[in-house]
Amino acid sequence: MKAYLELSELRQLEAQATCLRDRLLVRLLARLGCRISETLALRVEDIDFDAGTVTILHLKSRVSTYCPRCGARLGKTHKFCPGCGDKVDKAAIREEVRRRTRTLPIDSDSLKMLADFIRRDRTKGFIFRINRHRAWQVVKECAEKAGLPDLVNPETGKVHGVSPHRLRDSFAVHAVKLDDSGDGLRLLQEQLGHVSISTTMRYRKVAGKELKEWYQRLWEGEHSG
Repeated sequence: MKAYLELSELRQLEAQATCLRDRLLVRLLARLGCRISETLALRVEDIDFDAGTVTILHLKSRVSTYCPRCGARLGKTHKFCPGCGDKVDKAAIREEVRRRTRTLPIDSDSLKMLADFIRRDRTKGFIFRINRHRAWQVVKECAEKAGLPDLVNPETGKVHGVSPHRLRDSFAVHAVKLDDSGDGLRLLQEQLGHVSISTTMRYRKVAGKELKEWYQRLWEGEHSG
């Protein structure tokens, strides 16, 4: 069972979209490798048509617990504060939001599609104006129409239908198969918005596995003739 979609399958997926908005959604997920939350957060002003770039905003929230008396940070298992030593009956909760942006190149065909959609739809503000659930439905429906197979998560072994995140995975594996050098992985890390290179490196394992299987198939019939 496959772990990602090939380029030809991504094109089949896009071809099944019933409107320009849905086609554009599928294309940007596949061509930029963005998270679905980042794609849906795109605004018209994030597109630089002259430079051929898209600015991506990534907001990540994290809930942390603190001692209500001295403010020292607490772990999940702390019953006593490591700062003041008091017993912690009820920890203080604080939500931290990290804001990061990255500017990504975009191919000319996708840029033209964006310009066409914005012009036709007279879009202002958010480009897509749909929620996360609807975006998942769009990708799922296009995959079913195209007859695309379910994909296996190489880390967990679980099988899932084609989803927005699987398009991100397919983008990453395609990039690694073309260039798995140190520079190539560093650029992919920047493109995907990974904080740690180790997160990016897992795509190298997937691409390497596929390459090994491909190589073995080359010689399967060597002794049959």
